[in-house]
Amino acid sequence: MRKSGILFPVSSIPSKYGIGTFGKKAYEFIDLLKKSGQSYWQILPLGPTGYGDSPYQSFSTFAGNPYYIDLELLIDEGLLTKEECDKYDFGEDDGYVDYEKVYNARFDVLRKAFRRFDADRDAYKAFVKKSEQWLEDYALFMAIKNKYDGKSFAEWDEDIKTRQKAALKKYAKECSEDVDFYKFQQFYFAKQWSELKEYANKNGVEIIGDIPIYVAFDSSDTWANPELFQFDDKFQPIAVAGCPPDAFAKTGQLWGNPLYNWEYHKETGYEWWMRRIAHCYELYDVVRIDHFRGFDEYYSIPYGDPTAEFGKWMKGPGYDLFKVMKETLGKRKVIAEDLGFMTDTVIKLVKKTGFPGMKILQFAFDSREESDYLPHNYIQNNVVYTGTHDNDTIVGWWSACNRKDKAFAKKYLNIKSNKDIHKPFVRACLASVADTVIIPMQDYLGLGSEARINIPSTLGNNWKWRMKDGQFTDELAEEIYSWTKLYYRL
Repeated sequence: MRKSGILFPVSSIPSKYGIGTFGKKAYEFIDLLKKSGQSYWQILPLGPTGYGDSPYQSFSTFAGNPYYIDLELLIDEGLLTKEECDKYDFGEDDGYVDYEKVYNARFDVLRKAFRRFDADRDAYKAFVKKSEQWLEDYALFMAIKNKYDGKSFAEWDEDIKTRQKAALKKYAKECSEDVDFYKFQQFYFAKQWSELKEYANKNGVEIIGDIPIYVAFDSSDTWANPELFQFDDKFQPIAVAGCPPDAFAKTGQLWGNPLYNWEYHKETGYEWWMRRIAHCYELYDVVRIDHFRGFDEYYSIPYGDPTAEFGKWMKGPGYDLFKVMKETLGKRKVIAEDLGFMTDTVIKLVKKTGFPGMKILQFAFDSREESDYLPHNYIQNNVVYTGTHDNDTIVGWWSACNRKDKAFAKKYLNIKSNKDIHKPFVRACLASVADTVIIPMQDYLGLGSEARINIPSTLGNNWKWRMKDGQFTDELAEEIYSWTKLYYRL
């Protein structure tokens, strides 16, 4: 079945109060997706973010980002007043997220709502009970983190860093109000998101969400479950994740995430992974597995190395994990993020799982060689993008494209003019044989590099772009619908 969708982070929704949320504007976006004939809304990971604001470096792989809790819905419930929310400074530019201002304002205003919240509600009690396996550790982790002024758990006192029973009991008592505050946040995140997802599904829109392969070192996952990772007896990583040197990064990419103790995971029947994946399917309809190659082989960099130059490839769990996933969870919709350097063993793994891989049109136009990313090389079992959150927009990429590659793209796509340059790229994806096409919202809007989401291996200016209210017009929705119908993706 030929379908299409739009990639659009929740943070980029033009909601009130500084960042995209699960409120009114998110529902309006779904209405426009429906009007556009779209079957999918792809988002980025929904976890609570820390330093660098990356959704791929979260304080928990199970928890949700409290930034996305809609304050206007809390006003409707009587937990806040409009006057209280309006007095905070959430940032002045509605085209970008000011994370510092959002952070400083958001938790303060949420505490006001928390103090008026009735924790005796049956729905809240049911949520806490259902989520206790991860929620208790997460809420305590965040409460203790507050007590230590945001420091990494590696810098906490030894007794609580290593989770000694007496210390856990002591901090749970001392931080009980904060623990309850973080549980309150997760309840409203889950409540608002489930209602929004239900609305999307009722309107024929499925949610595609990401599962990052790795978790952050400073997370409740690592603190509560050190046995899952390659740690020494002092809770320090033995090796960390990254990518080797290549044409884009001379010293490689040092991500710094802890690596998994795959032998332990295998012994437990991948129990933690099955819980993690099952949780993803409560949030999403389709799961995009980020850095799929890491399940075949992962790049291991000695802990403490300043660059990724001296790492080595190690064997991952391979098909074994996905076999258990199928046995445990049944057949599920998955997208394998199989970009980058692909070995024969990775290709075999993707093929064995049957998961569709990804094709990025921006990668196609290297005039020096034939490319698997050219549309005539696609197969049905592909998910095709003009670009991802890690790419520039089509307009931005085109402006920086070298003369030979640009000439090749013009010839291949029969481009006669630079006007509306994004359109032939979008249409080439939609016209392709691939079953699924996902186009970033910025490429439908025809925006330049100012709307780029992320530049890998950089800090400070990523994850900020927001669509302005009114940019996604009814006229654009009708144009997208006409293309969707023309290429039989309705």
